[in-house]
Amino acid sequence: MTTIFTRWFRRNFSSPATIVLSMLLIVGFFIILTVGDILAPILWALVFAYLLEWVVEALQKKGVSRFWSVIVVFAGFISMAFIVFFGLIPLVWKQGVKLVAELPNIMTKVRESILELPEKYPNFVSTEQVSALFSSLNSELASWGEAILSASVDSLMSIATVMVYIILVPLLVFFFLKDRNTIIAWCTQWLPQERHLAESVWSEVNRQIGNYIRGKVLEIVIVGTSSYIAFLVMGLNYALLLGVCVGLSVLIPYIGAALVTIPVALIAFFQWGFTHDFYIMLVIYLIIQILDGNLLVPLIFSEAVNLHPVAIIGSILLFGGLWGFWGVFFAIPLAILVNAVLSALKGHKIQLEKEEQEGELGEQKVLDSPESAKES
Repeated sequence: MTTIFTRWFRRNFSSPATIVLSMLLIVGFFIILTVGDILAPILWALVFAYLLEWVVEALQKKGVSRFWSVIVVFAGFISMAFIVFFGLIPLVWKQGVKLVAELPNIMTKVRESILELPEKYPNFVSTEQVSALFSSLNSELASWGEAILSASVDSLMSIATVMVYIILVPLLVFFFLKDRNTIIAWCTQWLPQERHLAESVWSEVNRQIGNYIRGKVLEIVIVGTSSYIAFLVMGLNYALLLGVCVGLSVLIPYIGAALVTIPVALIAFFQWGFTHDFYIMLVIYLIIQILDGNLLVPLIFSEAVNLHPVAIIGSILLFGGLWGFWGVFFAIPLAILVNAVLSALKGHKIQLEKEEQEGELGEQKVLDSPESAKES
């Protein structure tokens, strides 16, 4: 068994390029796992700078200098940040506070509706099942209340941290954009020379993640805006809050859409009950989700992210279990990274085997040549 593993390891990880790629991946994950919290402002700034870099490059292609491209893009970034923080977030927060205040009334109506189930459907729902359901719901609500209270205390304690982020992250984004080439040159001088495999992986990851992020931003805007307009036209309460939730739910494929359906359905039920408006609202919401999955996603992404749905769901479960919310948030980019590494290793292995075969054929030709025969 040890011999088989040793042979497999030498065949796949013996070349210098493979060793360098493995070393860079291990070091990168080690840094994120150990000092990721300390370096969080830098990591966030890197993410934002990466998102804005393609806009800077687009302006440069039109003849604008790097410095002025960065100034224009950074000014737009700050303007959008101000609109989100001082325009959108306060409105969403206000609706969220109002919804929390209404939760007892919502739960009372849900409770009354559930209590009616044994009378309406005695063959399917019993009083004991309803009692067991309420006991589990009460325990869950108690744990949620404790979590919300502790989160509120923690948020009060972290106001200073938020202020540091508000100042540091935009400043770091500006310098990452302005001095991008200088920073990359300084970092690459410390890397080994045999890094062509790592550069190949980064090239593929950069292409796919760039397309994925731009597509996701567009999908969030389209799905969130269309949902908000539909909720607003129907007169659904908390339309903006629910529209934002539906838009952000596309960040978590398949699972996000299923989870956000619960608050949409509950609020619609609390407002209208099992009426005509309730069913129309659910049909409109279902149409939006169908159009998103079957028309918008194929149109935006095409083959940008060539991952099977099983791989996507598996990455969400795996990285979400490892790193919680941020693991779910970055599950697709991490899955793209893993896929690119595996593809690069496979291509590198095929190239090495081809070179070995060519070398063996060359040696055989030399041995079979007349000059070699004369010497023998």
